[in-house]
Amino acid sequence: MNIAPLKEAGLTEGEIKVYLALLELGLSTIGPILEKSRITKSIIYRILERLIDKGLVSYIIKNKTKHFQASSPKKLVDYIEKRKQEMDENKKKVEELLPQLLLKQNMSKKSEATIYEGFKGIMTVHDKRFEKLKKGDEYFFFGLPPEQPGYYHAYWEKDHKKRAKLGIKCKMLYNQKVTNKVLKNRNSFKFCQARRMPLDVTTPAWILGYKDITVIGLPLADKAFAFEIVNQEVADSFKSYFEWFWKKSTKF
Repeated sequence: MNIAPLKEAGLTEGEIKVYLALLELGLSTIGPILEKSRITKSIIYRILERLIDKGLVSYIIKNKTKHFQASSPKKLVDYIEKRKQEMDENKKKVEELLPQLLLKQNMSKKSEATIYEGFKGIMTVHDKRFEKLKKGDEYFFFGLPPEQPGYYHAYWEKDHKKRAKLGIKCKMLYNQKVTNKVLKNRNSFKFCQARRMPLDVTTPAWILGYKDITVIGLPLADKAFAFEIVNQEVADSFKSYFEWFWKKSTKF
């Protein structure tokens, strides 16, 4: 017999075994039910209580002994209808709670961090900008190194062309030793402003920021690393640093 519909109706496997056993046995005491259903004695009473609550089993007492009996199979349809009604009512209650639940989710401080390694990893974390940023949005860089390997520049050329085509803006602050040639190149791209840091400090890392994302890059000699942090408070704090540096910097 295919019992899948009974499971889908909300009955457990134990409840199904006991109910089917009672359908065959008729009015019965515990002993025959245990033998027929092969349910252990330790849980049989709990299962029977659940079936009674669902209206699928009833009992009478004869000679101080309980005799159980399965209700008509038609009761299964009544049980399903009642369960469906309860589910519909519960759905409405949950829908009413949704605004509060969503508010709690939005108010929670979300935070996660991911590490990227090597040139390909650095490119991956940079490409992710285009998943969140749209036309008119802006990202910023500061602490950019004055020199990079040639293959990095080839990537930046394509990256800036894509960014400009999408209408995304960017502001960049390089370490003071950057050449005028590099600054001129970056400023030649649409929606891009590149300047020198206002302080003569060589930073060991560069910072990229946008939306709730902060990326800290470490251009180490043997292998480059980038740490992506998703946290609005962290992003806002680094943005404040950048804005202070930007105000102090001069236009190239």
